[in-house]
Amino acid sequence: MCRSIKQLRQPETPATEAEVRAAALQFVRKVSGYRAPSRNNRAAFENAVDEISAATQRLLAQLQPAVSPKTPQAISAPMPNEASAQ
Repeated sequence: MCRSIKQLRQPETPATEAEVRAAALQFVRKVSGYRAPSRNNRAAFENAVDEISAATQRLLAQLQPAVSPKTPQAISAPMPNEASAQ
């Protein structure tokens, strides 16, 4: 994956639309192999960036914050692999 794509899910500062779009653009560039598409491919390239930006915004909006490891629920809750092994 692109190493230049930064993590957008940060509890203290939500990602801006510009950051989400920049990450989507990097992803489309990596997948397509184009830094800048030809005139013939520009519409498809921009549509992909728009769709990935929208999907990323939906994902970030739906993610629940992680439970802090210091809370009693996190300490007493079994790990998913531990529950299936028992």
